[in-house]
Amino acid sequence: MTVEVVAVAPADFLGRGVLRYYDTQSECAFFVSEPGAQPVLWRRYLDGALDVYRCFGVEHALEYDAVVDGRSTSLFFAAVDSAGDVVAGVRMQGPYTAAGQAHALLEWAGHAGESDLRLMIADRIPEGVVEAKGAWVSRAAPPRAELSAAISRAVLHGARLLGARYGFATAASITAGRHRECGAVLDERIPAVPYPDDRYRTVPLWWDTRTYSAVAEESQRSLVVAEQEVLAVAGAGLPELRHRVATGVVGGCGHGR
Repeated sequence: MTVEVVAVAPADFLGRGVLRYYDTQSECAFFVSEPGAQPVLWRRYLDGALDVYRCFGVEHALEYDAVVDGRSTSLFFAAVDSAGDVVAGVRMQGPYTAAGQAHALLEWAGHAGESDLRLMIADRIPEGVVEAKGAWVSRAAPPRAELSAAISRAVLHGARLLGARYGFATAASITAGRHRECGAVLDERIPAVPYPDDRYRTVPLWWDTRTYSAVAEESQRSLVVAEQEVLAVAGAGLPELRHRVATGVVGGCGHGR
């Protein structure tokens, strides 16, 4: 399977600090950047997230006012359809330097498993941990299942681009199977929590960039490899990001702030 760098894109999404690849399943272009490098795309990603979160009555979980300045976001992914609409996305925090920076600990605060989760994060930090937040897929987008899988794969891409071994996220337990198909592992030793509210049972998920292939379905493994080949080539054009990762000045705020 071949995944090519997108040659045609909306004019306001082109320029410095942008990586691009094409998802053959959803037929959407994925743009990867830092908020400060692409402010127009960043606001369109965030506004799309806010619309979706509001539909489910959980907009407080997005922490829009706290993250809108982009300071806590190291990278974000935005999926753009053939009409030029942003139809899905996710953002990355980290790599973390301390377990207390992880937003997930706020979600487990006062619940069973909080201390175990803290230790789990701390144990992985020496090899690199990035946390995925603000994931969404437009309810009007026809390829919802394909876009959801692409967003899950993006956690692996984000970890690699940021020089971390592990991608980490919290998600509703009913979606754990879908994420497993894309290489995520659920640690059942950590009890689920009612977050963002009592309608949800939220669980922690880990993507290991070294071992995900032992978990992921073959179709998803192939897509991960193809997309990462494109990103590896295109990533050579982002020396400023590599410098900030190497010097430890990316994603230091934590807690979505």
